[in-house]
Amino acid sequence: MKKKVLAALLSASMVMGLAACGSSTSAPAGTDAPATETKTETSEAAGTETAEAPAIDTSEHVKITYMTTGGAPEGNQTDEMLEQLNKILTEKVNAELEIYYIDWTDYLSNYNLTLARMDGTVDLVGTASDWLDAWPNAKNGAFLPLSEEMLKTYAPKTWESVSPEHWDLCKYDGQIYLMPEDNYAQWTNHGFTYRLDWAKEAGLENGVHSWEDLTTYFKYVKETYPDVIPWDSDGTQYATMVGGWITSHSNYVPIDGINSGAMWGGTKDDLYTVYSPYMTDTDSLVEFAKMMKEWDEIGVWKTDVLNNTASDNREDYKIGRVAAEQHHTQTWTDLCSHKDGYTIYDDPKAESGFFYFGEETKNLVALSITHGAMAVSAASKNPERALMVYDLLRNDPECYRLINYGVEGVSYEVTADGMRKNPEGYDGNRDGITTNFWWGRNDDLELKDSTLNWDAINALYDEYDKIKIDYPYGQFVPNVDDIQSKIENINDIHTTYMKQIAFGKYQGSAEDIVAEYQAALEKAGINDVTAELQRQFDELYK
Repeated sequence: MKKKVLAALLSASMVMGLAACGSSTSAPAGTDAPATETKTETSEAAGTETAEAPAIDTSEHVKITYMTTGGAPEGNQTDEMLEQLNKILTEKVNAELEIYYIDWTDYLSNYNLTLARMDGTVDLVGTASDWLDAWPNAKNGAFLPLSEEMLKTYAPKTWESVSPEHWDLCKYDGQIYLMPEDNYAQWTNHGFTYRLDWAKEAGLENGVHSWEDLTTYFKYVKETYPDVIPWDSDGTQYATMVGGWITSHSNYVPIDGINSGAMWGGTKDDLYTVYSPYMTDTDSLVEFAKMMKEWDEIGVWKTDVLNNTASDNREDYKIGRVAAEQHHTQTWTDLCSHKDGYTIYDDPKAESGFFYFGEETKNLVALSITHGAMAVSAASKNPERALMVYDLLRNDPECYRLINYGVEGVSYEVTADGMRKNPEGYDGNRDGITTNFWWGRNDDLELKDSTLNWDAINALYDEYDKIKIDYPYGQFVPNVDDIQSKIENINDIHTTYMKQIAFGKYQGSAEDIVAEYQAALEKAGINDVTAELQRQFDELYK
């Protein structure tokens, strides 16, 4: 399909779907880590031939400020790391790096306000198209357009490593604004971690591979291990649960950033015809409601699940107090690994499997490559040098290890087989670093964590690579000005009803509660929103 130029895009903040995770600080509760699992091969980018690049003047020493989300470090090794990093940056490009932190408290507003000041405070800006307003900020002039000539001259390794197709996904109104994190494997699709050894005891010899298998597993755990809570949910996973059910029973491909429920999208067979399965897939929603009622009656969660603020399910899984954890694949890679303090593995038979949403229908969508990306502030006084610094952070092995792992021997060690481990006596609060560099990680330079179960992880990643599709809506930025109030009302209705449906706490029949839910959505204008999104899709994709 021939794409048209984006027009009339919104300037208001989009609803946050996923947020950052990783490094040594934590993102707000209930968010995911920014990541992309799409890998690229080095190739020549498309474009017209240009004259030989002029000599680069680095005679003046400059300071490049990198802005990222997350709290500033206190008492760890970040300053020591920067001291070593800046010696290298000074030698290679006569620049030094400072980090400007946007604390998680009211982070999106403070992030956008910092950019809007346009006072030269920051140069490099960590950003994202689905949770950090990358396209609205590009539209509003906060980011510098990056010409092919600039990228080839000042960030040549980055330019060469990103495919022409991926550069196209980094364009707004025909110009490149973002450098994507498109060569880093991290999966944030959701599913259930569970005790594989217990599933085998329950007769599921190959583990859990469907929602029906989960029901069998939970029944067995409840009957056989009465002191174990199957899943000590805190009641906040209702949107993820129903979204996972729909993904598992259809070819639905949701659009990020419309609302927290991801209630609109296309299908793998027809990506650009917008619909809402919450209105069309009635029979499937009824089956979901029935199964969740069954789980409630089994006792999968506590009776006060919707008010269970004391739950610490993930930590309890590590020590064998619960039988499942619902989160994304990246969380499972930790939980399936035999780490210190994970007393679940004191039992030599213990294993942790993962049932991912979409497994039954092989419906798996990779994150947008601009879920984590780097931009240059339009107010930067040294944009060329900022690109040079970024090119080193992303592609130079020595700089990469420093910005991502810290000082070798203090923050990490390299094992004989080339993996990364903590030095003896390591204390993360004292010896770790806080750089939150989620915008240029590179699998070609990564050191694998020696504490992870790579045999299991690589097997699942290989399965993912065979079936996944790339996120198809990376350049779509909805103009929601005229439909925002309807979207907000729809979100409120979704929250109210799905809390009841997803935890089996509704009254009456499954058919009745789904009909009531859909009637409320229709009254709130969901069909109007669908029609408007389709109109905007037609402008962009047809």
